[in-house]
Amino acid sequence: MLTGDAQKFYGLLFGIGFSTLLITQQMTIFINLIERGASGVFNAPEAQVWVMDPVSRTTDVSFPMPATALDKVRSVEGVEWAVPHLRAAANVRTKEGDLEGVAVIGVDDATLIGLPKRMVAGDKTVLFAPDSVVIDDVGTTRLFSDGGQALGERLELNDQRAVIRGIADAIPSFTSQVVLYTRYSNALNYVPGTRNRMTFVLAGVREGESPQAVAARIEKETGLKAQTHDEFARAGINFIIENTGIPTNFGITVFLGFVVGVAIVGLTFSLFLRDNIKQFGALKAIGVTNGKIVQMVAVQAGLVGLIGYALGVVGTVLFLKAFGGNPFFKGFYIPWQIPLISLAAVVVILAITGFIAIRSVLKTEPAAVFR
Repeated sequence: MLTGDAQKFYGLLFGIGFSTLLITQQMTIFINLIERGASGVFNAPEAQVWVMDPVSRTTDVSFPMPATALDKVRSVEGVEWAVPHLRAAANVRTKEGDLEGVAVIGVDDATLIGLPKRMVAGDKTVLFAPDSVVIDDVGTTRLFSDGGQALGERLELNDQRAVIRGIADAIPSFTSQVVLYTRYSNALNYVPGTRNRMTFVLAGVREGESPQAVAARIEKETGLKAQTHDEFARAGINFIIENTGIPTNFGITVFLGFVVGVAIVGLTFSLFLRDNIKQFGALKAIGVTNGKIVQMVAVQAGLVGLIGYALGVVGTVLFLKAFGGNPFFKGFYIPWQIPLISLAAVVVILAITGFIAIRSVLKTEPAAVFR
């Protein structure tokens, strides 16, 4: 009965599969996109506590502090180490004369804490060479037609010479801006500014201490704002959610995917049951109860839903693999919660459409088979 009419069977699969694909894909892009609001935190994994001016909100929305803040943090009980961290915007000019806005990040001169953990090309120690900068791998595609040729390139950074000697494997920022990493002392020269220049203090905690307790102690003793790695990452994500229209736009798309699924599956399922009304009448004539018929329709809906759901999830995986080479999709993954949400949406779609469609079957008299 289910596969006898191929057009309706494939129509049901298409409706469920398309709805699952739309819901899963859009939710995946949404989650990965807002997580980039915390990319600056994720790219400095050594920092257990971030210390900043009280008005600072994220790595991109911050206010500089005086250099004396570093000594204040180092004097707090429970702090194992603390290093300065600078983040500023600048413009660079390539040898071709192209102008590009970049983010300049100054990492600790001695330990290089603040630099991404992995390197695509070169070694972290290249920053100890004069005028050295490390560019993020996505940034190479923005500045150069062939990213592999970025090594050794000279940039004009605020009228100063900067040489790219390494490529970092970094998580792109929300805006996919080009990022240049250099030592803190070099960053002060590359990005001249006001009297207060230090954006953050990155700190580690002593063994036996919790980051939450040390952060609270720093706030109490210094008057600065201190957040743990996870808290500051969450703040960056919340900033994107609260100050952009991304949640609304993606929410509308997911809702439309749900509505499309209900519309297509509901119409097709109703037609499927209506065309088989005589078969249901015959079943009733030989003594099959309404409860058994409901079970049979539920099995049919479950089979269609399972196949369609699998097609939709596989389609999302193939989509990410197909566009994995695009810098915009770098690092995108499917959180395990999203397929479960999509599965729940499919169950709800089938429950709604099945309830609407089966009412006519339950009202069917056994004599319908003779009409």
